[in-house]
Amino acid sequence: MTRRPDTRGTSRRSFLAGTALAGAGVLATGCNDVAERAGGSEAGDAEPPAGGRPHAATLVPFRVDRQAGVIAPAAAGGVAAGLDVRVADRGALIDLLKVVNTEIEMVMDGGAYERRSGGFPPLDTGILGPVPGPTGTSVIVGFGPSLFDARYGLADARPDELVPMPHFANDFLVDEARSHGDLSLVVQADTQDAANHALRQVLRRTRGDLRPRWLREGFNTLDRSATTGTAAARNLMGFKDGTSNPDISDTAAMDRHVWIPPDDGQPAWAAGGTFQAIRVIRMMVEFWDRTRLNEQEALIGRHRDSGAPLGSERETDVPVFGDELTSHIARANPRTPGSARNLMLRRPFSYVGGVDENSQLDQGLIFTCYQRSLEAGFMTVQTRLDGEALEEYIRPLGGGFFIVPPGPGSGDDGYLGQSLLEG
Repeated sequence: MTRRPDTRGTSRRSFLAGTALAGAGVLATGCNDVAERAGGSEAGDAEPPAGGRPHAATLVPFRVDRQAGVIAPAAAGGVAAGLDVRVADRGALIDLLKVVNTEIEMVMDGGAYERRSGGFPPLDTGILGPVPGPTGTSVIVGFGPSLFDARYGLADARPDELVPMPHFANDFLVDEARSHGDLSLVVQADTQDAANHALRQVLRRTRGDLRPRWLREGFNTLDRSATTGTAAARNLMGFKDGTSNPDISDTAAMDRHVWIPPDDGQPAWAAGGTFQAIRVIRMMVEFWDRTRLNEQEALIGRHRDSGAPLGSERETDVPVFGDELTSHIARANPRTPGSARNLMLRRPFSYVGGVDENSQLDQGLIFTCYQRSLEAGFMTVQTRLDGEALEEYIRPLGGGFFIVPPGPGSGDDGYLGQSLLEG
């Protein structure tokens, strides 16, 4: 692989120190700052610019010890993708990840790209104008189990839990062609055009070296009044999605459920990272829309409008289950003494994919979650969900398991994956 030049033009620090962001609002300077604003109304409070595109008021930090997108504020626009690496050896992989690192830092910082004459292709998409500014963009990179094969000498560094996503009971439509990948890329932003810009900037710099394997664009209509323990959005079944998530501003809770600590039975390079599970789940919305409301609520276990558990009034009320765990929320989190260790941080997006060959709507959920252990988190919860009544209305299509490495750190030379590739 040929090393590509840095084409960013304006440096990260000069851009942040400049006056271009003077009126843009508060900048996030670390993971804790991002977490503290997760329930606020920071993205959208500012007046829109003349073009009418909402102007975000936060900038998610890139150069921190843990990938900040994991705990960034809920986003309105997103993309999830699985990518295959096409470079020949470990040195070329390092070069590739440094290029990816450079592009991610630029789109998260919102800086201006170097302007070139009309005789050359521009260095950016142009979607966000000449100076994008802060767009609430964060990009999370994960490593799939296939990256740890003989190509790059990483087999001994693969965490034991990191295996290809297995098939579960309702997975008869899951397709290998739209599952797995050497890398995962999850983009979150305040607008869909900002998320698309970030994706294209990464792909344009890595063409030929990274091949998209599968991709889904997602969105959320955010409730900016959402507080800790309540959901920031509804899914396309009309129910709130994300209730009872761990509090991302609670450092102890994140360490307990999300971040991989040292000496946790994982390779040393993974400390400060997290395991990621992605599931693209189609909802049979035409069937769902013809189902009585009381049946819908019984299947989910919550009232549709308020999000409260059945028989309660507030979304934050703790549900009380009988002897039979029949609803979705009862199976996912039965609130037994041992089930607390199975909590995950869920970061979903809805998707709309047109119509299928039978003229049925292809709509559903890009379910993305983060956890300290895949076995204790997603695998245990999904096993409890196997056979639930809600399966009649959903069809998983694909996804994969990945490990999100630590962030690049605060220095200028760090890059995502350095702890794996250079020790």
